[in-house]
Amino acid sequence: MEVAANCSLRVKRPLLDPRFEGYKLSLEPLPCYQLELDSAVAEVKLRDDQYTLDHMRAFGMFNYLHCDSWNQDNIYFVDQLGRIMNLTVTLDTALGKPREVFRLPTDLAAYDNRLCASLHFTSSTWATLSDGTGRLYLIGTGERGNGTSEKWEIVFNEDLGDPFVILHSISIIKSEDHSIATILLRVEKEELDRKGSGFYVSLEWVTISKINKEIQKYEITERKVLHGKSVPHYAAIEPGGNGLMIASCKSFRFVHDEKHDEENKDETDNNKVEPLYYWQQTEEDLTITIHLSEDVSKEDIEIQFSPDHISIALKKQPYLEGKLYSSIDHESSTWIIKENKSLEVSLIKKDEGLTWPELVLGDEQGEFIRDSAQCAAIAERLMHLTSEELNPDPDKEKPPCNAQELEECDIFFEESSSLCRFDGSTLKTTHVVNLGSNQYLFSVLVDPKEMPCFCLRHDVDALLWQPHSSQQDEMWEHIATFNALGYVQASKRDKKFFACAPNYSYAALCECLRRVFIYRQPTAMSTVLYNRKEGRQVGQVAKQQVASLETNDPILGFQATNERLFVLTTKNLFLIKVNIDN
Repeated sequence: MEVAANCSLRVKRPLLDPRFEGYKLSLEPLPCYQLELDSAVAEVKLRDDQYTLDHMRAFGMFNYLHCDSWNQDNIYFVDQLGRIMNLTVTLDTALGKPREVFRLPTDLAAYDNRLCASLHFTSSTWATLSDGTGRLYLIGTGERGNGTSEKWEIVFNEDLGDPFVILHSISIIKSEDHSIATILLRVEKEELDRKGSGFYVSLEWVTISKINKEIQKYEITERKVLHGKSVPHYAAIEPGGNGLMIASCKSFRFVHDEKHDEENKDETDNNKVEPLYYWQQTEEDLTITIHLSEDVSKEDIEIQFSPDHISIALKKQPYLEGKLYSSIDHESSTWIIKENKSLEVSLIKKDEGLTWPELVLGDEQGEFIRDSAQCAAIAERLMHLTSEELNPDPDKEKPPCNAQELEECDIFFEESSSLCRFDGSTLKTTHVVNLGSNQYLFSVLVDPKEMPCFCLRHDVDALLWQPHSSQQDEMWEHIATFNALGYVQASKRDKKFFACAPNYSYAALCECLRRVFIYRQPTAMSTVLYNRKEGRQVGQVAKQQVASLETNDPILGFQATNERLFVLTTKNLFLIKVNIDN
């Protein structure tokens, strides 16, 4: 049975700045442009039966603004009329109105239990779309960003059951065969769950393939489902479609179909090996038990003892032979055939009280059976390390840890997040990274041909990681650092969305209402500044800027490009000019 490799994220020290002094508030005005929408955004509020934290994470904090990574400063959203609206920015001072590029065939108002419509750009000419009712669309967009000539066409659509949102999708071309793979998210009711929230999270990995090369016909060729107990922070398919990466608080597992289960069961049964022998131990002796076949008699058994060696043969064939872990009293050791047709060998230890970790050195064909009394004795010896009370006796010789002495930075979350890589063929976990206290912050698509990057908190900094599925030894690369941002963002209690520029020049977050915070990377100063405490010249300063939007509507969407920030509210679209040059 293959075991998943335990990996770690390797930080690149040159990308860290131990002398970073913090962000300086800049009062420089940020150019901000506002567009009033013809129709309000198609916001879907949570229903009364969507009351869990997972519902809030998946649907309540949904980002209604979608950025086309193949065409920077090209954004999309869905309005209440079911129209997909696009705004392409070429000149900030001459912004046009968002224009319609596609209209959903479904009357969204007729569905009471729908979710928010979701859109993901699969490639420069393809997109996947969900109308929030459970129907998946594959759209041929043509070359986007061509202005009024852009025309979207439905290539495939099918009702997949319960409503879902799209997390990620990719375009795969192998030997001229084209397919689209996408990840769909659902939060579904679990009737048998009495202790938990009563819901579970379902991720469906759907593959849509072109089945006719002469005509543009696509069909679903594969559906794989994973179940978990928390909404993933991050889920993305590898560029070649060979694997899937998921970062989540609680683990996910594939739910196989019946055929796959039967194959796995048969394979497991065939690979299962019965131990050759079982052994137990006390402080004075060891007992080896071997189950004999019906045709083995007493005359067929040959056993030889020596102070540090044992040899057992059945019908002239060696069965167990090798050097013992420690010495025995070979003259007092015996063997007997029990009534249940089993051979029982008793070895007397020379060193009483010594616990043997193995019977025969290097032999793994046996199975150790731990005695219940022995387990109780071990538990009693370790009792001083744990307690149900908080420091019950501080004057005791070996007091337990006092949680009141811990600072906030020492406390770790009850649920430890992990990053897992699943193989697309075997459906098994191949790599696992324990994220521990490295808080997940956000994801960003730096290179549209690669998987999305994810940003984690490491100590006070925020580190950006790029997955590389083709590099088994170095699967996650540290590509950028936002100094002290992990610490700074923790103070923003009302934050809703987090993002950064694809060129790492700045990071930004917004609150639920009005305010947007921008944190720039350190840049050289035109004037000379000195650090008074250390008496040294400061060559670079990292700036923080704050923008306040002129609206009382909640922020529903947030996207960052190298030059601009786009902020979507119920009735307005705001454009904040962050960088003058790329």
